[in-house]
Amino acid sequence: MAEKDDKETIRHEQPQPLELDTGERLGSTARAVGQGIAHKLQGEHETQKGARQTVAADEVKNLIENWPAAQKNIAEQMIAKYGFPNEATPTKLFWYGNGPWKRTELSGDAVVHNWPTVHSDFLTQVIDYRVPPEMFHLIAMFDGSILCDRTRGEVAARCDTESANVLGINLGRSAPYAEQLLFEVPQGGTEDLDKSEISGAILRQTGGKIKDVVTGREEEATDRLTGKSAAKGG
Repeated sequence: MAEKDDKETIRHEQPQPLELDTGERLGSTARAVGQGIAHKLQGEHETQKGARQTVAADEVKNLIENWPAAQKNIAEQMIAKYGFPNEATPTKLFWYGNGPWKRTELSGDAVVHNWPTVHSDFLTQVIDYRVPPEMFHLIAMFDGSILCDRTRGEVAARCDTESANVLGINLGRSAPYAEQLLFEVPQGGTEDLDKSEISGAILRQTGGKIKDVVTGREEEATDRLTGKSAAKGG
């Protein structure tokens, strides 16, 4: 019990991140909003800049040298099939546009998964696919390692082999359904970016607050709310 209390004390003694002031928070929001608008104007909803590069063979071999045997074995299989990864860290390898997959992530770490029997998950493979939001919970009930991303329009399978991921994406049909995907994989156009819940008066107020921080000038909140300041300026 005393040891547990000591661990709790050490955890609470760790330095906590400092709170950002209002200006910094609004500045961060403004930069993200600006970036989002820029990408929309360019007709794109995401970026994958890692796809432009490839990691050198010696670097990859050094990184995976001390990985657990299961992950190291899959790494060697992926390299033999798809070539050396586009990106690599000490614990992860990434491929983009490899085979039917939009993205593949192989981790030296593992997640224990008990279905259909106990094993470890460490290979995540992604396709473009739009899942209706009302179906998300049904997929989660079927298999917690089938991961849906509504905004990006993606479905991912995370298991211990590529064939298991294919089987998962095919929603569990038995062999030969672990050999290949049984449908034509969409190439983009599956994203669901939601609709803005900030409109009208709230949007003007938010814009006014950002303007205050950037310019140092002040504007009455009631003017932002009603749009009177814009009318005055006109």
